[in-house]
Amino acid sequence: MDFEAARIRMVDNQIRTTDVTSHQILRAFLEVKREEFLPASRRSLAYIDDDVPLGDGRYVMEPSPLAKLLQLAAIDRDDVVLDVGCNTGYSSAIISHLASSVVALEENPELAAAATDNLARLDYVTCAVVENALVEGCPAEAPYDVIFFEGSVETLPDTYFAQLKNGGRMVVVRGVGNSADAMLYVKDAEGVVSERFAFNCAVKPLPSFRRKLEFVF
Repeated sequence: MDFEAARIRMVDNQIRTTDVTSHQILRAFLEVKREEFLPASRRSLAYIDDDVPLGDGRYVMEPSPLAKLLQLAAIDRDDVVLDVGCNTGYSSAIISHLASSVVALEENPELAAAATDNLARLDYVTCAVVENALVEGCPAEAPYDVIFFEGSVETLPDTYFAQLKNGGRMVVVRGVGNSADAMLYVKDAEGVVSERFAFNCAVKPLPSFRRKLEFVF
């Protein structure tokens, strides 16, 4: 399979056609080899217009919504970014082309090990993988200029707002399925957080952020 040709088609046919106009983001998707972040048995699926399953309810996000969400984050070359649920490290590699440094957060030990290996093997030296519960974030390296979620959430712990730097942005898809919303949270210089709906966005959920079932009497 000609992965390079498939990567160019992905950018031209899947990403450019969905209003992603940032040259930096388009360049990053052209440079990062998605197939290198997939298990050998799934590498032929690297450039399909869909999420790629990794098992246990985890996925490498479909390229188009990933690119749109990154454009919404407006990542700058001086930014420190927390990538929540980095799985095998693909999103962190993309972000490393946009930011100063990336903290790649993953709670699944096998995925964290894969991300560590992938990012080191491909020389993404500005990415550091941290294994920790996703609902806790990574307070040790906080605060962050940008917090980015690699999947949708039903609940958003307050700890993430505490880990966001004043003047920082957080991009997260809130909700489930086709009714989910891409949201931009901005923390101003005084620490006040505002939110803005950006667009509807159906991406696979991060299981750790599902709402707990409650009994109704």
